[in-house]
Amino acid sequence: MPELPEVETVLRTLEHQLNHPVIENVEVYWTRIIAYPDVDTFIKQIKGRKILAYERYGKFLIFDLDDMVWIVHLRMEGKFYVQRPSEAYDKHTHVIFTLDDGRQLRYHDTRKFGRMWLYPKTDEQRYPCFEKFGYDVFDERLTSDYLYHRLHHKKTALKAVLLDQSIMCGIGNIYADEICFAMEMHPETMINHLRKKDFEELIYQTRRIMNGAIRSGGTTIRSYTSSLGVDGRFQLKLKVHAKKGEKCSVCGTEIKKIQVAQRGTCYCPVCQKRK
Repeated sequence: MPELPEVETVLRTLEHQLNHPVIENVEVYWTRIIAYPDVDTFIKQIKGRKILAYERYGKFLIFDLDDMVWIVHLRMEGKFYVQRPSEAYDKHTHVIFTLDDGRQLRYHDTRKFGRMWLYPKTDEQRYPCFEKFGYDVFDERLTSDYLYHRLHHKKTALKAVLLDQSIMCGIGNIYADEICFAMEMHPETMINHLRKKDFEELIYQTRRIMNGAIRSGGTTIRSYTSSLGVDGRFQLKLKVHAKKGEKCSVCGTEIKKIQVAQRGTCYCPVCQKRK
């Protein structure tokens, strides 16, 4: 699943390629993609709207349509393509937005897991689809004090906390492994063993790694690319994720793989210690 850096890459690339078009028409071929409102209302309300700005919250893409917001979650394999109407599309193209410049923005999703929402804009920017999600990892309200007071009493593994979108929004399996390595902590370390300065380190390493991945265009794993002519390069900088059996770049010890929070987890048994 694309994580925050990949979604940010898609967002920036869309903004660069599309600029600020008006959506003239919409065709929906798989109705379940439209989570809210119903399909007919979605089409009626989004037609004629101009994309004024591009934003992101966690793994969500947010398109500012003046008094409305169009929100997209790519889930496992959702991708956008900017193409001409004359270009062929396959059975996995489920939504087509025709733009006023003659191009089409096509949503392609092999597994059909992606979802779209269209809401009237609110000042709070807390929409129903965000109800179960915590702060974005770059949100200034996400502080070491906030994390300490919320988590210091919980008996939960560090990696499970990093993956919990209700606490911090945007981290997935790839970057959770990398954050644990950067913190020099075993991914099964209990979060209630961390001190306040450890939570400061957690936030610092999370933002450092996410910023580095964004600068590199995200991480291309399996089928994920930005699908708009940009492939991620952060996979060239990964320290432990997907490196089972390889030597640690720091100490030379063999990278191990275990299951944490039901996810395959790679770590260095020497560099990463339990607290």
